[in-house]
Amino acid sequence: MAESTQFLRISNLHAYYGESHILHGVELTVNHGEVVTLLGRNGAGRTTTVKSIMGLVGRRTGSVVIEGQETVNWAPHQIAKLGIGYCPEERGIFSALTCEENLMLPPVIAPGGMSVDEIYAMFPNLYERRSSPGTRLSGGEQQMLAVGRILRTGAKCLLLDEISEGLAPVIVQALALMIKALKAKGFTIIMVEQNFRFAAPLADRFYVMEHGQIVEGFSSQELSSKMNMLHEYLGV
Repeated sequence: MAESTQFLRISNLHAYYGESHILHGVELTVNHGEVVTLLGRNGAGRTTTVKSIMGLVGRRTGSVVIEGQETVNWAPHQIAKLGIGYCPEERGIFSALTCEENLMLPPVIAPGGMSVDEIYAMFPNLYERRSSPGTRLSGGEQQMLAVGRILRTGAKCLLLDEISEGLAPVIVQALALMIKALKAKGFTIIMVEQNFRFAAPLADRFYVMEHGQIVEGFSSQELSSKMNMLHEYLGV
């Protein structure tokens, strides 16, 4: 793969929480403008992988190269300035702030971020609820807010952890349209996703994780030929 097309290259990545050794030599690449999904059962190491990209683990060794820069020893705030935005599973919406105050909270870390008006155009629900306290929003609206907050900062690579979990089908459908729209704008997206039917039509490539390692990687064109393997690893 030509270096210029690669946004991210992870090599021999090990990650630890205290004495617990979670990732065991993870290897993966993500190209500019790709949607890549990490599949696997709970506990397989998918969330730890995206946290490790941001430096949000106790300790990590190996190599995490982002746009040609080795970041394995960088602090999370330094990594964020490369245009990496992390949307955690728990969303982190502040109850004491309105929807719009939550949206405006993170600092802009790179040029090219979406304006508030652009974010409201993408998520009309947020415009309607802009004066509501953060925790009065529905789960789907909170998820939209968590993603919209990152888009304002100038992030060009989004790390999305289980964004469809527990949401109504109509909201999941709206999030799928959002991902397609962001991909069309040139964003690079790495998703941790349990909902295979949500992820399957969106991703360009898939990695399957088991016991803190990548056990399989394949493109969307190979998906139909990999269904038996996916059933074995995921029960899909």
